[in-house]
Amino acid sequence: MSDPSSPDSAAGQESSTGQWLTTLEGTRWWFDSGSLALDFVYTGPLGATDAARREALGSPADLTDWMADKLPSAAAGDRDLADALTLRGAIGRLALAASAGSAGDSRDVDLLNLYAATPDIPPRLAGGALQAGRTEPRAAQALSTIARDAVALLSGTTSGTIRECDADDCDIIYLDTSRGRNRRWCSMQRCGNRHKVRAHRARAARSVSTR
Repeated sequence: MSDPSSPDSAAGQESSTGQWLTTLEGTRWWFDSGSLALDFVYTGPLGATDAARREALGSPADLTDWMADKLPSAAAGDRDLADALTLRGAIGRLALAASAGSAGDSRDVDLLNLYAATPDIPPRLAGGALQAGRTEPRAAQALSTIARDAVALLSGTTSGTIRECDADDCDIIYLDTSRGRNRRWCSMQRCGNRHKVRAHRARAARSVSTR
């Protein structure tokens, strides 16, 4: 379900992806990766050199809270959190490789396939008289659903292109599903707006210098 306070929702556009991110300095901004799997990747730093984001999954309760909005499931435990961080790392590294045109590490592929092979959250149509399966999916099933989304993303089954933000000081990746495949920024609220400000200042400086 989309966040009613997100920029897309404010514009009257419903989206099943996207989340608020917070930098280490406390700046909060909306980022829609275009993919459930990439949303999951950006619940924390991506790689050893990425220190721009706070870790959102510091405890099993944090994982449960994040799942509640995306894939409601039973409370996560310590094992679920460990699996979540392992899966997140594999997806993140493979997505970064894909954005650079590389196949990625086969060990990460094996990890992703392992999680995707476990039971996921099955689709369910409301209105029936009988209860089929568990009344509440397990957290492990939610992780499998994320893994399967990542397989679709990285195999090209999902429509769109994995690309990196155009800002010189930003390496965030996202799934570009725009009609012309011309999305440039991780977020118009963040890098897109900063680009506009810089362009305005450059035009103003040129105007002053020509007087």
